Amino acid sequence: MKAHHKLNVWQRAIDFVTGIYKLTENFPKEEIYGLTSQMRRAAVSIPSNIPEGAARGSKAEFRKFLAIAQGSISELETQILISSKLGFYTAHESFLSELDEISRMIVGLRKSI
Repeated sequence: MKAHHKLNVWQRAIDFVTGIYKLTENFPKEEIYGLTSQMRRAAVSIPSNIPEGAARGSKAEFRKFLAIAQGSISELETQILISSKLGFYTAHESFLSELDEISRMIVGLRKSI
């Protein structure tokens, strides 16, 4: 298995987390335990599950953890749309586009294992 830090998908997911943290800094303070927290946890889960699966040592386990990362992507997509509909920000297209690209990369990685 490749070292996770060399995987482009892991690197992009790390950068995406940074963007989500910056975005949610401006959310209403009453959302600190709501959408802010949920979005940050879901975003962190994506790159976190890649090395966890890779470290398990089996292809089946790696694919399982990549599937968990995909679940976090779906969760985060929903939260991005909700926060946009609530008017917390308007530039959700760029976040969704990058999230879609990360999702495609994870699917490709799963197929290659």
